[in-house]
Amino acid sequence: MSKPSSRSPITTHVLDLSTGLPASDIHVRLDELRHNVFQPIAKSKTNSDGRVEDLLPVSQEIATGTYKLIFITGEYFKSRGETSFYPTVEITFNITDATRHHHVPLLLSPFGYSTYRGN
Repeated sequence: MSKPSSRSPITTHVLDLSTGLPASDIHVRLDELRHNVFQPIAKSKTNSDGRVEDLLPVSQEIATGTYKLIFITGEYFKSRGETSFYPTVEITFNITDATRHHHVPLLLSPFGYSTYRGN
């Protein structure tokens, strides 16, 4: 029997590579692909540690399928007095095992970004 999780089934973490610090106060939206159209299902923003762990309720079950995280990065850099090339970052990913936790980190700079499947 698996232990109940104490966090959202989908989480993210944003690190600002230009400062080497977590990126706080970035608005994040989670969309799910339904009938070939992405539908918003949740929104939050990164905390002081750059994390979003409350995107979905802990008890919410997710389905297999395609999801997208949208990060409003332009506002973050503007609030720091910096320009950036990407006003938003969209990360589309597939969930093939809905019983597992899915962590999708974002490594960010004003002129580039990277992501990977975390744990």
